[in-house]
Amino acid sequence: MFTSLRDADTYQTLREVAEFSEALGAVSHELAFERDQTALYIAQGRPPASEPQLRNTYDGVDDLVLAAKQRAAVLAGSHEASVRSVLRRLEEVTTLRETAVKGKIQPLPTISKYSQIIAALLQFHDQVGEVAVDDQVSRGAGAGAAISRAKEQASRQRGILASALDKKGFDAGELDSFTAAKAREESEQTLFATLASQEQLELYRNSVVGRDVDQTDLFRLRAIAQSSESKPLSIGARPARDVSTWFDVSTGKIDAMRDVEKGLAAAVILRARALENGANTAALVSGVLILILLVVVLAIIALIARSLIRPLRKLRREALEVAGQRLPQTVRKLRESADGVAGPVVPISVTTHDEIGEVARAFDEVHREAVRLAGEESRLRSNVNAMFVNLSRRSQTLVERQITLIDGLEQGEQDEQRLGNLFKLDHLATRMRRNSENLLVLAGQDPPRRWSQPVKLVDVARASLSEVENYERVVLQVPDGVSIAGQAVNDIIHLLAELVENALSFSPRETRVTVSGSRIDGGGVMLSITDSGIGMTIEELNQANERLTDAPSVDVSVSRRMGLFVVARLAHRHGIRVQLRPHGSGGLTAMVLLPESLLAQPAALAGASGGGPREEQPYVGPHAAPPMPEFGAGPYQMGPAHPSYPSNPDGPGWPAPPWPPSNGGGGGSNNGSGWPADTRGPGAGIGPNIGPNTGGFDSADVWMPPREPGWNGDQLPRRPAAGPPPSWVQGERIDPPQRPRYDFPEIEQGATTDPVLKAGGDDYLPIFAAVESAWFERGGSSAVWSSEKADEGWSAAKAAVEPVRGAATAAGLPKRVPKANLVPGSAETVNAPRGVSPVPAVSPDRVRSRLSNFQQGFRAAREDINGGRATGSGFGGPMRAVDGGDDPEENI
Repeated sequence: MFTSLRDADTYQTLREVAEFSEALGAVSHELAFERDQTALYIAQGRPPASEPQLRNTYDGVDDLVLAAKQRAAVLAGSHEASVRSVLRRLEEVTTLRETAVKGKIQPLPTISKYSQIIAALLQFHDQVGEVAVDDQVSRGAGAGAAISRAKEQASRQRGILASALDKKGFDAGELDSFTAAKAREESEQTLFATLASQEQLELYRNSVVGRDVDQTDLFRLRAIAQSSESKPLSIGARPARDVSTWFDVSTGKIDAMRDVEKGLAAAVILRARALENGANTAALVSGVLILILLVVVLAIIALIARSLIRPLRKLRREALEVAGQRLPQTVRKLRESADGVAGPVVPISVTTHDEIGEVARAFDEVHREAVRLAGEESRLRSNVNAMFVNLSRRSQTLVERQITLIDGLEQGEQDEQRLGNLFKLDHLATRMRRNSENLLVLAGQDPPRRWSQPVKLVDVARASLSEVENYERVVLQVPDGVSIAGQAVNDIIHLLAELVENALSFSPRETRVTVSGSRIDGGGVMLSITDSGIGMTIEELNQANERLTDAPSVDVSVSRRMGLFVVARLAHRHGIRVQLRPHGSGGLTAMVLLPESLLAQPAALAGASGGGPREEQPYVGPHAAPPMPEFGAGPYQMGPAHPSYPSNPDGPGWPAPPWPPSNGGGGGSNNGSGWPADTRGPGAGIGPNIGPNTGGFDSADVWMPPREPGWNGDQLPRRPAAGPPPSWVQGERIDPPQRPRYDFPEIEQGATTDPVLKAGGDDYLPIFAAVESAWFERGGSSAVWSSEKADEGWSAAKAAVEPVRGAATAAGLPKRVPKANLVPGSAETVNAPRGVSPVPAVSPDRVRSRLSNFQQGFRAAREDINGGRATGSGFGGPMRAVDGGDDPEENI
């Protein structure tokens, strides 16, 4: 069928080309007659009387040209180049007419111009032979083209001789053109006789015959003979009628040749149409046969498919049910079960014994194997989790023994430097304990113990600082009026410790890490941990945030991304949202959104549990505090307020909790929480104390151990985890921007640079506690600053720049003069000012005892929470590596 359609298309093109060729034959015939009339009109001197007749001839030719152009529109696609050439030649006729009628062109050039156009038209006759795939059509088209060219040469002779007869002689070149045209005519007639069939030859002989043909040949020979003898041209008895006589007889011969040309063209068109119809019929028959065959085949297929479609449909339905429901449910149950034992697999209900039944049985085997592998995976996961738990418990046991040994060494250590190193070692052991807890998180274990009472958020943040190194670099700006539900306290401490450790590990030691927080309008609390570290690329941030949103399963990569995985697991456990964002000046900001479900009203403050009753203090209402200094004014100053910092709903600022005086004398004033009163201004810091403390611990604080008698009824904590961080100070009310419930702020704003720490401020040594007890007492209202005494001390300190030198020894070494260069205030004051009780000196043993007691008490509280906590790697995993990590090129 496709072959028949292709042949039909070819024969259709052949027919269209033949029809256009026939139209061009009519145009060329009439255009030749126009040429000869125009040449005679020029030879006669362009008489005005002959112009109307010439114009009528022009109009007839134009009608034929218009018909040919309509035929050309059909062939524009297949023979576009040839058709465009023919049409371009036809456009030249109009210009040639105007030149011939109104110009001074001679007859012979006019005939030549017209002949060029006609020759271009006749060339298209050859296209028929090129397109033809049938021999009969090809030979007929060739014979037609030959007779057309012979007719054109006869018409050319008519025009040349008519012009010569009017002038009674040939002009220069006209005789040569005449004889050349006669020779080409005879040549084309010979070619026609070769290509034409017998019927076509009979048609020519019967058509091109008669008196006009004979007289035309006679007049041509007579004209050539007279020209060779240089006689005036005269072909008839009456010379005055020679022109009209020649024109009439030659036109008769040309018209006879035109009849032969039309007959040959009609035969070609008829043959092409017959071939086209035959091909269309064959294509139609083939199509019908194919359609019948298709119907038969479809009927057979329907009969076969009917026996297959039912079991296939059942197989498909149950296979999709297994893949989409039964198998995932089985895998989910196996993951949740402890033994990892699955029930029997229900087979697919296709019981045939053909190929479909075999596929169903094979699918059942695949189903059973998948369930078996899921059970093995569940058991393997349980074993791995149990291994994690066992390793964690063993590590915790060793760490606790190590901490106990360190405590004993601290108790008996006399050297302050070694004591400071022991404190550092004790802190590293605490980090190791958090590492063990990370293994518990990997195993999916909940903390062994939970708090039954809410804990203040500021205390939770402080507890997280006790889990990290370099805690003195952390600045706390957490609201004091928010409490965390007891069941989430341990995990939030762990989560914040991981984030803070990551920020500390990947930021310069001279910069600070800011932990800020605020309530949000939709409910919940937003915490921000901001550092100025190495930062992360956009791709790394996207990858880390994706892991924080959806905690991945435990695999080998978790060992390198421990902190990230632990944060994701802990956040998922309590519905906490954690997101990392780039900081404006470099580094990262970890946004932690605590939902409202984790918040609780803060517990009422109770009196101290030991050492006597706590003295009630009057409430100090809200009062304006000096605004936070601009960033860069001092080494410990913070930048502009973060947009997520809370605003006080009750007034211009939060009231600073009072610092009650101690009930008895002692080593300094006590605030009721074990921390000495802090009178330092913004930016001052000694040891781990970062700023003023307004949210100290009291006797009801969950983080403080029971007090022991022996220090005026109160005692210090055993080991400061992070030092009392700064709390909120009074300032103008800052309303946070409106944002959706439980969502992060759109843009993280903060300081462009971080304040620089002073060198040597990394260690919290016993000397800090001794200095605190003597320096940071809260004086009563009667205490007055003595400017004279301060001036004397300043003068003495200035004089100490140039120390007093004693005599020299025999070896040339200087002899020291005891107390010669003593600066006032650096030694004990023997006589206190009148009206003020002197501050008793604190011995190094007493300082060491206080710090050791604080350390042991804090450790006991932590053990009550969950039995121990180890230090993790921060986020020493996928993106940033912690100090001493395996992959320093990665961060968060």
